[in-house]
Amino acid sequence: MVLGQAIGVLGGNPDRNARYLIRAIDHIARGEKQGLIREWVHGWLGEGRPGRQFLHRLSEHTHPNVRRRYIARMVVSMLFRDPEVGERCFQRYGVTPPYTMLISPTMRCNYCCQGCDASSYERKDDMPPDLFHRALSEAEDMGMNFFIVLGGEPFVYPHLLDVIARHDRSFFQVYTNGSFIDEAMARRLAELGNVAPQVSVNGPPQYTDASRGQGSFDQVMQAMDNLRLAGCVFGFSTLVTRGNLDAICSEEWIDLLIDKGALYGWLFLYMPVGSEPNPSLMPTPEQRNKLRAVMRHYRQTKPILPIDFWNDGTLTGGCIAGGRLYFHVNHRGDVEPCIFCHFATHNINECTLAEALASPFFMTIKESQPFSYNTLRPCPMIDHPQTMWSIIQQHGARPTHDGAEQMFTTLADDMQGYADGVQEIMDEVWDGEDYHDWAARWTAMCGIPPERFEARRQAYEESRGRRRARSNVLGRVHSTPG
Repeated sequence: MVLGQAIGVLGGNPDRNARYLIRAIDHIARGEKQGLIREWVHGWLGEGRPGRQFLHRLSEHTHPNVRRRYIARMVVSMLFRDPEVGERCFQRYGVTPPYTMLISPTMRCNYCCQGCDASSYERKDDMPPDLFHRALSEAEDMGMNFFIVLGGEPFVYPHLLDVIARHDRSFFQVYTNGSFIDEAMARRLAELGNVAPQVSVNGPPQYTDASRGQGSFDQVMQAMDNLRLAGCVFGFSTLVTRGNLDAICSEEWIDLLIDKGALYGWLFLYMPVGSEPNPSLMPTPEQRNKLRAVMRHYRQTKPILPIDFWNDGTLTGGCIAGGRLYFHVNHRGDVEPCIFCHFATHNINECTLAEALASPFFMTIKESQPFSYNTLRPCPMIDHPQTMWSIIQQHGARPTHDGAEQMFTTLADDMQGYADGVQEIMDEVWDGEDYHDWAARWTAMCGIPPERFEARRQAYEESRGRRRARSNVLGRVHSTPG
């Protein structure tokens, strides 16, 4: 409520806006972890820093409903959640509530993008609206109020906004291709106030149109214009591939997204899952490191917050799957540990959400986190190949679609080669830049037991020592005459 009031009265004075928000954050921040976040906010909103311009954009272009019902709730839920929420949930259900639930009420889509089979689904495959409502209600009872809606194309689902309207104390990110966001839809979303579209765009026209069809880029740009003019907060979502990464990293592209009104965005590396997986589309390890450095630079210099799902593992204490910070419920009700890990042992048609989160499958994933002391390599699927596959086999988790196991079987050699390349680069970055001490301290405050954290640190140091020794031996061999 405090933060909502502060954000609700933002006006045209950037300095006053910064003072209001800083006072509100100072009032609600509790404990060492939230203290670190408070310090970051102070720095980000400092004189000449991008946070002040970001707040100006927020005050100029967003409806007051959106500021109170979405922005304030998001900041509190994601950064300043009351610890008592987790304690109450643990006492009642035996698990700590994740920060968010991802849910896909439909897999249908009006597009037919390269490598995607969403257009092959029918309306009969949709999640019943009563089940959608029940899943949200059970999550809210556990202490969650941030939900990410995926598909398919969520706006194809006829019950979407009706169900969301029944949960007006929660807030929603809806990932969309933008084709349904005309002026009337944008106004409706702004009036609701608790919905932020995440508009998917894969770069300039030559990249977006190549995968989705001619004219799809212009449709995305029009959707962004409609949202901005209606005062609806929105972000962008980008699938990063080997082919479009340089364009995504260009300053011209980031400036275009800012001009269109995007306040933040999510960048997802191509993952070889689903139909026709193709590892050659994955950004190279060198490109992944470039993405890390460039997006970090933009966060420090531009009034936009791009979030890199893998390279920002330092901000989440490593992998967030398995219900530690998030999980996914697909259109059939299968409860999956990650949006990219299509395996399940539980289905909410047959159990409660709490039972699924407390399953041995999910608990083993959480008890294995972080998968590395170096949280620049957070993922058990692409950074530590076979780790997730081992857990899947241990608990007999079933694939939730045909071919889900290919990444761990037929593509195993490709994934190991990729992981080796990432390790070589990211371990150097971890040791050489200012990540090490800060990220280590932060991870220790993300709910990781100290003994497990220390074990990961020791394993990392031993691995680094072995690789340095091998490198020294090879160097002597290569320098020996003959």
